[in-house]
Amino acid sequence: MNENYYVIIMAGGVGSRFWPMSRTNFPKQFHDILGTGKTLIQDTFNRFSEFIPKQNIYIVTNVMYKEMVKEQLKNKVKEEQILCEPFGKNTAPCVAYASYKIHQKDPNAVLIVAASDHLILDKKRFRKQVEAGMTACAEKDIIMTLGIKPTHPNTGYGYIQFGPKEKAENYHKVKLFTEKPSLQLAEEFIESGDFVWNSGIFLFSSRTIIDSYQKYLPEMADSFAGIPYFSENEQEAVNDSYKVCQNISIDYGIMEKAQNVFVTPVECGWSDLGTWGSVYENSEKDYFGNAVKGNVMVYDSNNNVVHELNKDKLIVIKGLEDYIVVDTKDVLLICKKEEEQFIKNIVADIKSKNDTQFI
Repeated sequence: MNENYYVIIMAGGVGSRFWPMSRTNFPKQFHDILGTGKTLIQDTFNRFSEFIPKQNIYIVTNVMYKEMVKEQLKNKVKEEQILCEPFGKNTAPCVAYASYKIHQKDPNAVLIVAASDHLILDKKRFRKQVEAGMTACAEKDIIMTLGIKPTHPNTGYGYIQFGPKEKAENYHKVKLFTEKPSLQLAEEFIESGDFVWNSGIFLFSSRTIIDSYQKYLPEMADSFAGIPYFSENEQEAVNDSYKVCQNISIDYGIMEKAQNVFVTPVECGWSDLGTWGSVYENSEKDYFGNAVKGNVMVYDSNNNVVHELNKDKLIVIKGLEDYIVVDTKDVLLICKKEEEQFIKNIVADIKSKNDTQFI
């Protein structure tokens, strides 16, 4: 294993599109959503620990989830590898915090940034692509992202348009980032053949990304550069930095502005498991296409995803087609699969009513 290779796992999100399973006090990355026996964060850690030294895997999470991370990754990470955000400020501060800290420890560090809740089915191919990308980032002043070859016109993903392949390399210069498009535009992207899904997985040397922060987010760079890492005053200084730093994603803050961003198109069985629809696509199904988990009985129903999280209750479904049914101890959700993006609106409406017990 290369001792200069590091992973930053982002594990601070709430996953509102996964409501009502994913809640503020118990978000989706700490659930075993697919019934594999491993939670999403455990699966992510295990995937990287096969080729990245365990001591070089850092988890950035909200302070309220610190104990969950410690419990689910017990005997795998030390407390100093769990970096705590006082509150969420999107992904740019998250990546800055980890990158600056790792760079102080190892100026030759090469980093991969990944979410804690992605599914990778072909781990061997994924590893091969990541290692090739990290080698390139160690040798050149570039930022790399993994682009997923699209299988259908998904409107829930961001897209990356790429140019010609670099000479003797397996990556392309990024031409354009596009956020979640309309169905018509997504269809046009796929037909063109030069668009991939934005996986949100980025690779770069710590030196390159720090230079990028200094160039494109200078105030944030100054704030995180001044933190006394690996000292007893680190957390207090981090908290102060988060109070003043910009709320912005690394995509908007750096990736869409930088001129040295490249993409490697990959096919590795990737899904961001961001919606119930993605759970349906990646779950085992019965003869009638129903993906069922829990104490559930199904009659005359097709192509539904049904999750029963209340062990003391029996769910009986009859005559439903293409629905999401999720039952928890205090919330029952019934929604058409084609309208799953509306779940975020439901969560927003509940927040506006201050019914915090349900989110």
